[in-house]
Amino acid sequence: MSTSIPLRERGPGTATRILDAAELCIRRYGLRRVSMGDVAQAAGLSRGSVYNHFHDREALIDAVLERTADRFVAGSEEHVRRRRTLAAQVAEAAAFIRTHQDDPLLVLTAGEESLIASLLTARIDGLVARWVEFWQPYLEDAERRGEVRTGLDRRAAAEWIVRLLLSLVIMPSTVVDLDDPDAVRSYVQQFVVRGLAP
Repeated sequence: MSTSIPLRERGPGTATRILDAAELCIRRYGLRRVSMGDVAQAAGLSRGSVYNHFHDREALIDAVLERTADRFVAGSEEHVRRRRTLAAQVAEAAAFIRTHQDDPLLVLTAGEESLIASLLTARIDGLVARWVEFWQPYLEDAERRGEVRTGLDRRAAAEWIVRLLLSLVIMPSTVVDLDDPDAVRSYVQQFVVRGLAP
């Protein structure tokens, strides 16, 4: 009797296959109820193969959340890059988040939590670090254009931007219609760089 992993369970595409199956299962069963067995069955793999790629359920869930968040950030980049000032770029990211927070590709669990809510309840240190990195070239360009003060701590400024963007999803507003992308853009542009300005 062979103890080797079947050919269909080997190869670089297996991790992607597992993540795809995990996303499907999370949408079907919810983030809290999905099991490694569910994922293995949906991927057409043994449970052992799933555990070979992700040492426990938490590691698998974290990987799904990270991949989904990366997809979300990548989707926003095209919109952000079109804007010419840091204020407009952050405003565009805010409008993108508000507009796409319920996108079926980004909402992981039917009737449960949005991506942002899921990220905020998971360990997101690595995600915040990647989002901080996302803003580095925009802050560097803004410093070159004189929009922000020279010598600004870009990492701290980027984290402040990320925190601002997340707050627009989780906190209601009494002064701006958060469902109106133009209102969100205007609100963010009005205040976003004041603390960073020369």
